[in-house]
Amino acid sequence: QVPLKPGRSLMDWIRLTKSGKDLTGLKGRLVEVTEDELSKHNKKEDCWICIRGFVYNVTPYMEYHPGGEDELMRAAGADGTDLFDQVHRWVNYESMLKECLVGRMAVKPVAAPKGELLLHILIVLHRIPEDEIVVQLKTFIILVILSKLLTLNLVFRSSNYDWFQTDSLVTIVIYTKQKDMNADLVIVDCQDKQLRGEIIMDDHSYLVEVDLDHAVSEDVAVNIAEKVGKVEIILNKKDNIHWKMLGQPCEGHNTFIKRTDRGLFYRKCKLVSKTEVTHDTKLFCLMLPKGTHLRVPTGQHVYLKHIIAGTEVVKPYTPVLPFLPLDFQEAPCHDGVHIYLMIKIYSHGLFTQALDHLQIGDYISVSNPEGNFKKSQVQTSEDLLLLAGGTGFTPMVKLLNFALTEASCLRTVKLIFFNKTEDDILWKNQLEQLALKDERFEVQFILSQPSKDWVGKQGEISSSLLSEFVKRSRRDSKVLICICGPAPFTEQGVQ
Repeated sequence: QVPLKPGRSLMDWIRLTKSGKDLTGLKGRLVEVTEDELSKHNKKEDCWICIRGFVYNVTPYMEYHPGGEDELMRAAGADGTDLFDQVHRWVNYESMLKECLVGRMAVKPVAAPKGELLLHILIVLHRIPEDEIVVQLKTFIILVILSKLLTLNLVFRSSNYDWFQTDSLVTIVIYTKQKDMNADLVIVDCQDKQLRGEIIMDDHSYLVEVDLDHAVSEDVAVNIAEKVGKVEIILNKKDNIHWKMLGQPCEGHNTFIKRTDRGLFYRKCKLVSKTEVTHDTKLFCLMLPKGTHLRVPTGQHVYLKHIIAGTEVVKPYTPVLPFLPLDFQEAPCHDGVHIYLMIKIYSHGLFTQALDHLQIGDYISVSNPEGNFKKSQVQTSEDLLLLAGGTGFTPMVKLLNFALTEASCLRTVKLIFFNKTEDDILWKNQLEQLALKDERFEVQFILSQPSKDWVGKQGEISSSLLSEFVKRSRRDSKVLICICGPAPFTEQGVQ
């Protein structure tokens, strides 16, 4: 993020979009935009960008963009969809930029897609009469074509499902063929007659989504046979009626696609408590709806979505545990029903101020988990070093618990925690107690604006400072370093 000029906050942008001012320069007309026309609008004072086939005049948004003008200019006069997805695909750009919409990209006439041609060749090959040489040649060509079709997402890994019923239950069985299937990889939302079950498989997901034939209760159970990758979703019928069918399939039903193409799914969660952690940071406890099965894996985050002044605003947060366990067991109240978020409330922060004003019993939308962190990275390391700046500590909470509970290969776990003042340190006492409890764990607090009474280390993240603490336990030990904090902190740390 970059510092914005006064009067260029998100709230100021929302006010501008609602002022009635013509932000496209087209006086309300929508136009069809060719690639040639789009490429002409590639300057700061005249900047159009295409996202998912829609073209926006982002010139008036330049000074309001939290990532700065230079970031927007990377996609000036071009299709910025891939760049947008890399940086912040969670942002609701349709809502934020709806007053900047110029129109749609013109559809170019195209030849028959490669995939269709390959499928046609595949069908022809199967009809060729066979002798021994032809069989070998055919087999080779078919394997090459199938490999290409897989890369084009026209043939999917097979994930099939069945369903059966008793007088009181409906059971959907999904055969993933994934041997390391676990509860973290299954997300189920069942409200009224709507069922959505998503199974995560690496960077793809398989979806079962139907309008059920009859109503079910809110009690949903998920059973997993890990060794064979079988997932059971068990629903309780509201009435003991024989169902003729599972229900009407929704648009994404029975599809296996990349997670980035799936889009985010939200459910409304109730705020059940809000407690102070430091002078400006609070622990929010959100309760999942009764018909939801969702666990946020270690190292992954969720998005909160809230409507502010008529505009949907979305921000990412990493769930934490309700407290730092000192007996190396997962906290008993971490029960799959609640999500805990440690959030710093900024005095001029539009989103965090709105969160802070939520009352107990209010609702906020929470997305499916996102992220690429793999626990196996920890399980194959000998030294784990965690560099955290401020609320960049939040991803470290579950990671610490996992490392000290389940990663027996680790010899040392070290947290180097950077803050401005001593009052800013999150869970200082719990971290110190944990260091006393487990000899593998060490914590080092470093302050950039310490009081005169501070006797610990001081300074900001730098090569010289890190060289003091970032060390292997043995000369050739395998080290994993995880870093999180404000963008300048992270960039400096990575360097």
